[in-house]
Amino acid sequence: MARRNKNKLFEAVEVIDAGAKGKSIAKAPDGKVIFIDNAVPGDVADVQTTKKRRAFYQGTAVNFHTLSDKRTEPVCQHFGVCGGCKWQNMEYTYQLEYKQNEVLNNLQRIGKIELPEVTPILGSKEIYFYRNKMEFSFSDSRWLTIEEIQSGKNIKDKNALGFHIPGMWDKILDIEKCHLQEDPSNAIRNFVKEFATENDLQFFNTREQSGLLRTLMIRTTSTGELMVLIQFFKEYKVKRQLLLDALAEKFPEITSLQYVINGKGNDTIYDQEVICYKGRDHIFEEMEGLKFKINAKSFYQTNSEQAYELYKVTRNFADLSGDELVYDLYTGTGTIAQFVAKNAKKVIGVEAVPEAITDAKENAERNGITNTEFYVGDMKKVFTESFINEHGHPDVIITDPPRDGMHKDVVAQIIGILPKRIVYVSCNSATQARDLAMLDDYYKVTKVQPVDMFPQTHHVENVVCLESRPGSSRRQ
Repeated sequence: MARRNKNKLFEAVEVIDAGAKGKSIAKAPDGKVIFIDNAVPGDVADVQTTKKRRAFYQGTAVNFHTLSDKRTEPVCQHFGVCGGCKWQNMEYTYQLEYKQNEVLNNLQRIGKIELPEVTPILGSKEIYFYRNKMEFSFSDSRWLTIEEIQSGKNIKDKNALGFHIPGMWDKILDIEKCHLQEDPSNAIRNFVKEFATENDLQFFNTREQSGLLRTLMIRTTSTGELMVLIQFFKEYKVKRQLLLDALAEKFPEITSLQYVINGKGNDTIYDQEVICYKGRDHIFEEMEGLKFKINAKSFYQTNSEQAYELYKVTRNFADLSGDELVYDLYTGTGTIAQFVAKNAKKVIGVEAVPEAITDAKENAERNGITNTEFYVGDMKKVFTESFINEHGHPDVIITDPPRDGMHKDVVAQIIGILPKRIVYVSCNSATQARDLAMLDDYYKVTKVQPVDMFPQTHHVENVVCLESRPGSSRRQ
């Protein structure tokens, strides 16, 4: 018996809003929400559904009746196939508007907390070529375009150096020009692909776990320094040296040329030895005269200019007079801790990644900062009553957790010690709102500042200042 196709075609549907993960939102005739992956609010289109759930549909616009006045022409030739810049067809002014709305809606709907007037989002001066780190994957069986498939031609060039197709772990879209990282990023990537193809350096096959070349990482800094790291699947000294020497000769401006030999099942380098081939094993970023060492495994905000704006907001919200003990939770490489240290009596940073804490200590020493201390460990296990008894009761807590937000035990510990002020930096306002709801009996949100770190995407950072409520007492 033939299986019935449950997908539906809804005609002339008006797109009314932008939603999570870059989707746009419409309403079906039956009242259910439709999440659409290729439309802009204000479009009127026929929508073919691809999935049906109890409360919503997922779909794709297949025919446009009216195009929204919020639209703009995408600048990237890969838009619509590459999943990296889903909002590139929306004017930047409207991108900011929808990001601000997302923050406000999450804080109100999930947090259900009283809010002050939310300050207008801080937009990015640069809306293209703003990233300081890009990672590209090699593949010997690249993603073919519809035009290539329909042409019926025998496609000989199957090599790719680019990005994963969304939702497809083994398919790589070959990238000719990416608009996210300044040159020489595109020149380096295109040179590596061309040289590797001409010299028979085999591109990786994820399914078969075969080949030589796995990934290419490029990091840049505002000071003009440049790191290039190539990940090889196996050691093949002659071909490895051939490629690395060619890169060094073609791009003498490379500050740090490194490689990894990784024969395991996934591409992550965090459990691998990184080998410096030429130059330094690190590069430096600068901010307000502070120098931050960045190695291949370091976490650093990927939009340097907007990171500076984000940290200035954080320091402003902390409102330090010079006498405070500050705890910087999820400190990473201690960037925020060092950025606010000159305004505090002492800053204590806590982070789970040992390499990050090593970097934080080195950076503080290099910058001549003597009033910071850094400790490594799982936050919920380190940030305890005994830790606080040993290091002092914080006047201010700055917290910048990962996307999942703070563990409930960490929130409980904050309530237990009740610092006078909390500055909460978040890359996910939904989990931030959840945590704020748990803090609401003890803290009042006094300031909210969204910051756009990633133009052309739906991602948005948010900074919240919380002040302890009068009469609040610590949990025993």
